[in-house]
Amino acid sequence: MATRPKKKGVVKNLAAGRPPTVTKPKSLARKTTKSIINKLHLLEKRKVQAMKKNDNAQVTAIEAEIEALGGIEKYQEASLQGQRHDRGGDSSNVLMEWVGPYLSSEEYKEGRLRMLEVGALSTKNACAQSNHFDITRIDLNSQEPGILEQDFMERPLPKDESEKFDIISLSLVLNFVPDHKDRGEMLVRTTQFLTSSKRFSGTTAAFFPSLFLVLPAPCVTNSRYLDQERLAAIMESIGYEMVESKTTQRLVYYLWRRTSDQVGNDRPFRKEEIRSGSSRNNFAITLV
Repeated sequence: MATRPKKKGVVKNLAAGRPPTVTKPKSLARKTTKSIINKLHLLEKRKVQAMKKNDNAQVTAIEAEIEALGGIEKYQEASLQGQRHDRGGDSSNVLMEWVGPYLSSEEYKEGRLRMLEVGALSTKNACAQSNHFDITRIDLNSQEPGILEQDFMERPLPKDESEKFDIISLSLVLNFVPDHKDRGEMLVRTTQFLTSSKRFSGTTAAFFPSLFLVLPAPCVTNSRYLDQERLAAIMESIGYEMVESKTTQRLVYYLWRRTSDQVGNDRPFRKEEIRSGSSRNNFAITLV
């Protein structure tokens, strides 16, 4: 039988003939993601300072710089890259390591807990996939990075216990707040959104109500004005007790349990140097 001649241009297999699919965004190098996030943090800090001075020209100039860097889209891309498993992963995995075994045990009888997640990057993180939480989010899909703190600080206070939360997540949010006084105020405000310290009993009360706090490690390990001992003292002054902590090369994780229903701090914490050295950073938290 005669061999049929091959036609030019005919594809050899199905895959070669498929139309192009949506390509995944190119992976950003770790140094690149860190640089983008740091630059945007600095610009947002300068923008807030300019807004406080009513310097509209400077605000416009800074907004142009932010836009040139890619704005909120580029920040989200860099932040999501940082949550990849090979770069430390989703920070809520740490929270689930701490509370997940108990919440999944036969001992736990409370049902789904109410969570306020400030700075949410994904609706599919470990907490969301656990089915242990009903989650309210202040997320980066609808907010500029620098507006997260403002949105939380201006959020109406709960009218009663039914509008409060059993846990609040501030993962890489507090370090975005430009001013050390505002950071302190933000921590104080979290207590007003948490349910009463008397809501739970038994083992549940050992974990909730609580604040899950994540910061870049240098904020605590290399700050001129803050270390873990001082952070613990600040948190205790507003009614929190450390339940869990974890320090990695890049991040520090804390679970703080609310131990009283007080509002405000019982003593001031000023910006005081506790470590010297030119290599230290200036991250601080103060309470008046």
